[in-house]
Amino acid sequence: MRQSNPTSKSLAAPWWKYGHVWLVISGPAVVVVASFITYYLAAVGQDPVLDEDYYRKGVEINRTLQDNPTSYAPATQARNHAATGVKVPR
Repeated sequence: MRQSNPTSKSLAAPWWKYGHVWLVISGPAVVVVASFITYYLAAVGQDPVLDEDYYRKGVEINRTLQDNPTSYAPATQARNHAATGVKVPR
């Protein structure tokens, strides 16, 4: 039996020299980075707390809207028009 010595051509290249390996690794790596960015944005940009008297302010807004009923006219006309539909000309 003859034993052959491995040459440099027969040795496989290290895993990091293959491009498709980096393609497989880059997908989850991008997701991890994006999750940290999302966490940072959620922690820094917190939603503002409601006013303690938000209910009173809402009631005041409703009173001012009730004083001027003509302000509802365009919305009422559009709603009624959408409900009845358009007649098709013949």
